Amino acid sequence: MRPQPTSTEHLLALARQVLDIEADALRTTSSRLDAGFADAVHLILACSGRVVVSGMGKSGHIGGKIAATLASTGTPAFFMHPGEASHGDLGMITQNDVVLALSNSGESNEIVCIVPLIKRRGAKLIAMTGNPHSTLAREADAHLNASVDKEACPLNLAPTASTTAALALGDALAVALLDARGFSADDFARSHPGGSLGRRLLVHVRDVMHSGDELPKIDHDASLKVALLEMTKKGLGMTAVVDPAGKVVGVFTDGDLRRALEHALDLQQARVTDLMTPNPKTIGADELAVAAVEKMDTLKINGLLVVDPDNTLVGALNMHDLLKAGVV
Repeated sequence: MRPQPTSTEHLLALARQVLDIEADALRTTSSRLDAGFADAVHLILACSGRVVVSGMGKSGHIGGKIAATLASTGTPAFFMHPGEASHGDLGMITQNDVVLALSNSGESNEIVCIVPLIKRRGAKLIAMTGNPHSTLAREADAHLNASVDKEACPLNLAPTASTTAALALGDALAVALLDARGFSADDFARSHPGGSLGRRLLVHVRDVMHSGDELPKIDHDASLKVALLEMTKKGLGMTAVVDPAGKVVGVFTDGDLRRALEHALDLQQARVTDLMTPNPKTIGADELAVAAVEKMDTLKINGLLVVDPDNTLVGALNMHDLLKAGVV
């Protein structure tokens, strides 16, 4: 084997060529979409069981990712290795399922040989191939055309553009199903409770705010001394200022205190209303915690008061609370 040049220019040129070929493959796949795609979507929507994805070799790796994407976006799915299928794993398939079989040639022996068994079980078959005239495509109830003009491999052998096309077609299928099912951000979060996406979509302000005895608040006629004691006791770097009905009229923060110290004020006699920030920015308890993060970032503040629709104080939170909850 003769070594090839490894200059930066050569490597970048080769990388760009690969990306261009694969981008062209995706555009070609898009142009070849036909009624078979809609048929596949309808078969899965009508399915009362699960989508069983199968593929051999590189197609199998792509199939595993497609199954995972389907499962996380509202379509129950799992991957079945075709080599294991004829050794007992076919028992995973029921008549209520849909099988999505991937094979670039459409002639992969491990896939083709289990097609009659899939049919016998009464399951529907969707084929994703690069050859619409292949055995697998002909036997399928719906066919997804993932053919490409050439691979990105200089030898035109290694599955590259073809696997990219299949992966993207699987994503298109998952998104079409997601849209048809009315799958929401909350649904997505419930499928990802352990990750950062789940935390950002599931955690609400009410879940992280301080309330009850932990909530810093003082009356609107309180002295500065009372405000400082309340801030120190509750440890949020601020205190809400409320009227007799409990409605927010202002907020006093450590920033307000620093600004007060820059002036010749009688701190013993000063009232909090002389130093507070009136009509402060607030947020509702039912809003997502990530909305609180965005509001604080935009306003360049470290805390927010939480109010109900009538502007009655119900809670308070700061950036540390959001960091602790893993939302930031």
